[in-house]
Amino acid sequence: MKYKDYYATLGVERTAGADEIKKAYRRLAHKYHPDLSKEAGAEDKFKEVTEAYETLKDPEKRAAYDQLGSYRSGQDFEPPPGWEQGFAEQPFSFEDLDLSDLFANFGGGFRQARRGRARADQPIRGEDYEASTRLSLEDVFRGAEIELNLTLPDYADSGFLRGVPHTLKVRIPKGASDGQRLRLAGQGGLGYHGGPNGDLFLTIHLQPHPLYRVSGHDLYLDLPLAPWEAALGASVEVPTLGGAVRLKVAPGTGTGQQLRLAGRGLPRPREGAGDLFAIVQIVNPPTLSERERELMHQLAQLSTFNPRAHFHTA
Repeated sequence: MKYKDYYATLGVERTAGADEIKKAYRRLAHKYHPDLSKEAGAEDKFKEVTEAYETLKDPEKRAAYDQLGSYRSGQDFEPPPGWEQGFAEQPFSFEDLDLSDLFANFGGGFRQARRGRARADQPIRGEDYEASTRLSLEDVFRGAEIELNLTLPDYADSGFLRGVPHTLKVRIPKGASDGQRLRLAGQGGLGYHGGPNGDLFLTIHLQPHPLYRVSGHDLYLDLPLAPWEAALGASVEVPTLGGAVRLKVAPGTGTGQQLRLAGRGLPRPREGAGDLFAIVQIVNPPTLSERERELMHQLAQLSTFNPRAHFHTA
């Protein structure tokens, strides 16, 4: 009998938990399924992955497989003496038997098989699936209903995995944040024998915005000020997601200073909202009129301010 390393086939350690094994199978089955993959040899890889998962997903089969020991893939081996006594009702020969046939026979000549057949018609919950979507800041600020067009893996009546189109309308609540994972109950894989459907977990990614940068529920906005606005103080209009507001700029405001507009960020899930921070950027006019140039010369002659005074004290 040739040994097959089912753990290596799925790319997991022998100590991997059931969830890790299931996750690895879903990823590889989606990668190699003939209906979804264009890779050479995808069908054979899909069969190998499915064979490995069919054995390792069942605790009884996995325990029996682990008791065989560990060998190199393709190496000739025989199960330990008496191995079959823990699983078979009567002796049988391993000669000319393939490892996949051996574990397929768990549904036939092994004691566990009869219990498995007794459970065959019991309800089975559908698979959970993952998806993602990109949203604008306006969507998460106000809340929105979006339409998702997804192709999700699902099982046909024949038992083979296939890509199935799904169109879903999803309500995005106010306060959703970048990286947040929403659970859409019952929108995953179909259940079997009357079992409940699985869930779809939707991860939210925020689209870049031309004005705002996001940090949690806080927003950051560059605020350009003319030199005289920063020096003399001013009241300027600032855009926010909820509409423009007036912001008072104190005299002597410098570049890089953060002016906080409380509660003008993204809403929080339960109550309140983050803040909007306007970061001052002092901007010179690209061109000057003759009068403006004259006034600038007068200011240069009258002012005693030296922005580089600290150079002389270093």
